Amino acid sequence: MSTPERQREIYLEGSRGKRPAIPTTFGELETAARDTLSRKGYSYIAGGAGLESTMDANRRAFERYRITPRMLRDVSECDLSVKLFGNRIAAPLFTCPIGVLELAHKEADLAVARAAGSLGLPVTFSNQASRTMEECSAVMGDTPRWFQLYWSAEDELVVSFLRRAEQCGCRALVVTLDTTMLGWRGRDLDLAHLPFLEAQGLAQYISDPVFQSFLDDPELLAEKAVITPSSVALLARMCKRYPGSFLENLKSKRPLAAVRKFISIYTRANLTWRDIPFLREHTDLPIILKGILHPDDARLALDQGVDGIYVSNHGGRQVDGARSALDCLSEVAAAVDGRVPVLFDSGVRCGADVLKALALGATAVGIGRPYAYALALAGEDGVRELLENFLAELQLSMCLSGVSKIDEIDGDLLSAES
Repeated sequence: MSTPERQREIYLEGSRGKRPAIPTTFGELETAARDTLSRKGYSYIAGGAGLESTMDANRRAFERYRITPRMLRDVSECDLSVKLFGNRIAAPLFTCPIGVLELAHKEADLAVARAAGSLGLPVTFSNQASRTMEECSAVMGDTPRWFQLYWSAEDELVVSFLRRAEQCGCRALVVTLDTTMLGWRGRDLDLAHLPFLEAQGLAQYISDPVFQSFLDDPELLAEKAVITPSSVALLARMCKRYPGSFLENLKSKRPLAAVRKFISIYTRANLTWRDIPFLREHTDLPIILKGILHPDDARLALDQGVDGIYVSNHGGRQVDGARSALDCLSEVAAAVDGRVPVLFDSGVRCGADVLKALALGATAVGIGRPYAYALALAGEDGVRELLENFLAELQLSMCLSGVSKIDEIDGDLLSAES
C-alpha cells in the first residue's frame, strides 16, 4: 500500500466514524499503552538501564540528524524492497526480538508473526518468547524469519535451539552479545519483578527436549522454598502457565524446576571471540552478531566470517551512559565497508527515523517498543497498523526527499546539528 493509499484509507474510515486502532505518533502510542498495560508490564517494556540516559541519548541522536529534502525529482514510482540474506523483502524493516510479549497481549509473538508476515516483513523470534518459534513460523508462510539467540551456559541447549530454528524455516541467526549479564533496570528492580520467575517468556525453553531433560535433575528441587503467601501465589501462577494440568504441575513441581534451571543457565559471562566458530560448526544459517557498537568489534566479527553486523545498544536496556546506537552506526558501517549487511535498532520511533538510519549506513532497521505498545492496544491488528504506518511514512519521507529507491539513500540526505 502506497503512502497516499494509506492516508486515504485512514481518512475515509474516519468519515465513516472509524478512527485508527492505535495512535500514529509515538508519544500518544506510549501513553495509551501505559494506561492499558499492567504496571509491571509497562515497566518491563518501557524501562531502560540505570537512569535511562542511554535511552535519552538514542532519541537525541535522531534529533541531531536533519533531513534535507530535494525538489523536482520523479518519485511517482517508489520501491521499498531490498534483498537481504538471499531473500527479497518488502522493505528494509523488521521486528526486533522482544521477550515476554504475553505481558502485552495473550497472543504475544503469534500476533506479531501474523501481522508482519501479512506484510512480507521479517520477524526476529525472541529467545525469551511467550510463543514457540514453531508456532510463529507456522503462520508466516514464506516470509523470512530469524531466530535471536541468548547464548546459554549449556552448549547442548544452544545446539538444540539452532537445530529447531533451522527446522522451522528460520533464515538467519541473530546472536545477542550485549546481555551476558542482565542490565540494571531500575523500574523492574523497584517493583522486584522479573517475569521469568513466573515462568513467563520461557516458551522456547519449556518446549525444548534438551531443556526438559535437564529438569530430571533432583538437585533443582533440593533447596527448600521459603513459604510465604506471595511465594505460594507465585508457584500457583507458574503451574497455571506451564503446559499440562495445574494439579500435576503442582504435584511434580516441574515448573519450579524449570524456572530454577533457567535462572542458573540464562546468562554466560565468559563468552569471547574464540567461541564464535562453535556456532558455525553447528549451523549453516547466516550468523548476525547483535550489539556491535565499536568499529574494531565489527572488524573482529568480519575476521570470524560472520554474515551480518547488528548495531544496537539494546534500546538502552543494558548499559546506562552508553553512546547512542545511531552515533555508532556510521563508524561501524564504514568499518564493514559493504562486505556484509548492517542491521540497526535502538530509538527508532517513526518512518523518518528509518530513513535517517538507512542514510547513515544501515541495510535494514528494526522496530522495537512501538510494536509492543501497538500489540498491547490492539493485538495483531495494532501491530499490522503500526507497521503499515512505518512503511507509509518511510515512503513519504523518501519521496519528499527526492528518493525513489532504497539504494539511492545515502549520507547526503542528512546534515548533523551540533
